[in-house]
Amino acid sequence: MKKILVTGSSGLIGSEVCTYFAHEGWEVHGADNNARAFFFGPQGDTRWNQQRLQRELPNFVHHELDVRDRPAVLRLLETLRPDAIVHTAAQPSHDLAARMPFEDFDTNAVGTMNLLEAARRFCPESPFVHMSTNKVYGDAPNELPLKELNTRWDYARPEDYDGITEQMRIDQSKHSLFGASKVAADIMVQEYGRYFGMGTCCLRGGCLTGPNHSGVELHGFLSYLIKCNLEGRKYTIYGYKGKQVRDNIHSYDVARFIHAFIRNPRCGEVYNLGGGRGNSCSILEAFQMAEAVSGKKMVYEYVDKNREGDHICYISNLSKMRAHYPEWNISKSLSDIFEEIHASWVERLKASASH
Repeated sequence: MKKILVTGSSGLIGSEVCTYFAHEGWEVHGADNNARAFFFGPQGDTRWNQQRLQRELPNFVHHELDVRDRPAVLRLLETLRPDAIVHTAAQPSHDLAARMPFEDFDTNAVGTMNLLEAARRFCPESPFVHMSTNKVYGDAPNELPLKELNTRWDYARPEDYDGITEQMRIDQSKHSLFGASKVAADIMVQEYGRYFGMGTCCLRGGCLTGPNHSGVELHGFLSYLIKCNLEGRKYTIYGYKGKQVRDNIHSYDVARFIHAFIRNPRCGEVYNLGGGRGNSCSILEAFQMAEAVSGKKMVYEYVDKNREGDHICYISNLSKMRAHYPEWNISKSLSDIFEEIHASWVERLKASASH
């Protein structure tokens, strides 16, 4: 039986990857230390997801691991020698990175380096998939000419219609400290691929979403928005008139692409991973969709200051992914995503109310 190691296994993408590969017949090893609870407090706690995986997946083994702990990472890789590694563990918030820069860099940059070197020593033939982020581009995407529509910003030039390609520069822009620490990790993953000939790739995710997200204000856009809608909690829009655009990809489609790469790995590749234009929406449009699913009006306030380094309009151009892996495409629509997240929050809120 093939073995896969998934770091950040209790998070949204990590847990989806664990579930997907378990159903594909792999022995799944998840590494997580519930750092989200430290970063975000009780609302970010992911132990519930870890327990769900242990309960539901027969071939799942949990490892309590902090990716910053280099000796522990080396020991685990030497013992396991997995057939594939999917690295999703991260500190994911712009705002938190500014408040705790050492923890951010050590988790995102040093943690990735620890895993790469352990993989090179003990399983260099095993594909290594790194969950990077579109924040590696910093605010460079904001330099593209835009036009303002009724409910969203959009690209003004026809050549930009399908979104941001992997040719967008990643330096000489403002990232946030989180974005910069992820750049360091992204470049190192590419370098281990190119320099050592390892099968590595960076997936520069847009809005990765799905029903198993522990959505909080600083991370988990759609999950948090739908939770606010259900609870009648006030949602804060930060700048850009609420017309800032994100493209949303379901965690299941992320796992499907990861499997495609593991089956046919390349050295040091980068891919912009998002929902593409078809799965894009602005905050105002997301409000309308959430209201349509729940039947509840959105309560919100507007703050006329955008978040530092925030993208005004970000749509991932998926043409490179589709060219390299033609068997892959988006399978979950935006309406599928809203309905699944809504159903998940209804269940979770019902369960918490009964305790």
